[in-house]
Amino acid sequence: MKRLLQGLCAVLLLISCNNSDEYKAYLHNPELYSQTVHELNTVVMGNNFPPMVASRNYAYAAIAAYEVMAVGYSDQYESLAVQLKGLSTISRPAADSQVDYALAALLAYIKVGEAVTFPEGSMQAYQDSILMMARKKGLPRQVETASRILADSVAASIIRWSKKDNYLQTRGAEKYTVKDIPGRWIPTPPMYASAVEPHWKEIRPMVIDSAGLFCPPAPPPFNITDSKSEYYQQVMMIKNAVDSLTPEQRHIAEFWDDNPFKMNVTGHVMFGSKKFSPPGHWMGVIGIAAKKAGYDLPATIYAYAKTSIALFDAFIQCWYVKYTYNTIRPETVINKYIDMNWRPYLQTPAFPEYTCGHSTISSSAAEALTSVFGDNFAYTDSTELEFGIKSRNFSSFRAAAIENNWARFYGGLHFHNSCITSTEIGKNVGQLVVSRLRMKKKP
Repeated sequence: MKRLLQGLCAVLLLISCNNSDEYKAYLHNPELYSQTVHELNTVVMGNNFPPMVASRNYAYAAIAAYEVMAVGYSDQYESLAVQLKGLSTISRPAADSQVDYALAALLAYIKVGEAVTFPEGSMQAYQDSILMMARKKGLPRQVETASRILADSVAASIIRWSKKDNYLQTRGAEKYTVKDIPGRWIPTPPMYASAVEPHWKEIRPMVIDSAGLFCPPAPPPFNITDSKSEYYQQVMMIKNAVDSLTPEQRHIAEFWDDNPFKMNVTGHVMFGSKKFSPPGHWMGVIGIAAKKAGYDLPATIYAYAKTSIALFDAFIQCWYVKYTYNTIRPETVINKYIDMNWRPYLQTPAFPEYTCGHSTISSSAAEALTSVFGDNFAYTDSTELEFGIKSRNFSSFRAAAIENNWARFYGGLHFHNSCITSTEIGKNVGQLVVSRLRMKKKP
């Protein structure tokens, strides 16, 4: 009998140990974190958030997860408290050896990601599925409780900080005034939507000193009557390019389209189709790079946080320029002065042309990613497969940003000089973020 009891105890102990290893292997898998980012990306897409608003969700959520990891891996990563504007302190409960930092990071990411912009509960079912699986794999109740306490504490601090970034105040701000002035932006077909987020330049940056820190030169003066003017030549350059796109150029344009809500019009039938927005596209790239590099969970969370911050600040800078110059879109110019039936290859977004948002934020993200994974990091970008667009290969993140530069031109959305300028300005934003943030400690 004694031997039987001893044997039973040994079996139970073995099962307990195996369960412990199982839930840890599940929760600490970096691909689960990337899957969670994808889930937030899907929720953001479903809510029709424009790209700059989406970047806000990604950034605050990623920072919350990072701050949890900075507690659990303090020998490797530094807290962003004090480093980011307005983030003075982060509340943390007393140290608890029962905490599973992977679980706490996931819970903090989900809590902040869904609370920053849309009502809490949007990711509840997804969170429940993670907890259910972890419990099946042996997650002890006391570990879950301790992890949730840390996650809730960090998330509460990040949410309080987010509420002071001027987002709520800009919800009731004065709308963009459409004026019949040559060269000034007006709504474009087929939706003729109002200008998106004209006050985004007033959002508090995280790293850059102000929205106007990097001011590009003014765009070429509007002059559509002089065929020798720089402006006229830019107009004809984009018209001729769109009129003679090669299959490869069409693929490049489609791959980087990232239109979160495209209005499809067929006769009298109109319906919308959705894709991940530009920052959502880069969320996918981060996960692809982290997997290829074989990064562990803390390093993966670090990559998402750093890149999300670079994206967030780049949008603020770009929107400052957009609503300073309020420049007209190529589609409007060409329809009014050259060919009323001309259409760009892609659907024109509802905000001014100069500078290019996608080019700006992509080059900023490329700098952040290069600082994490290194230059000449070759990868295959498969983020668009779920939308029926085949993958593309890149020799580096900077090469991808340059291709994106051309994509907006091939799509008929931005003049070529605007794309070039945007890429340089975005690069400046990204490099500043990289140079100022102290995140990964040196061995």
